[in-house]
Amino acid sequence: MFTDEDGGPDEYADEVLAVVERIPPGRVMSYGDIAEYVGRGGPRQVGSVMSAWGGGVPWWRVVRADGSPASGHEVRALSHYAAEATPLRPGSDRVDMRKARWDGESGG
Repeated sequence: MFTDEDGGPDEYADEVLAVVERIPPGRVMSYGDIAEYVGRGGPRQVGSVMSAWGGGVPWWRVVRADGSPASGHEVRALSHYAAEATPLRPGSDRVDMRKARWDGESGG
């Protein structure tokens, strides 16, 4: 799934990864935001792409709709958020989506 005939990412995976690479430091997009931006698939499909191919892109900038990072990667994601000054919800380990959500267009 999401693999081309040569074993690399297919066209959809390439599109998802290209969007993730463009998310500026300190900003995030939800899985659903990315699916909407590329115009196909949904949050689960984006999650599958990230699971298979996301290691080479800034994966911590892709979060659940509630601002929480990918399961099992919370500690590493939080260190990236601190380094990039990503806004977090007060008293929480979740990203403040109102402040940090990137629309895919603005510079950051």
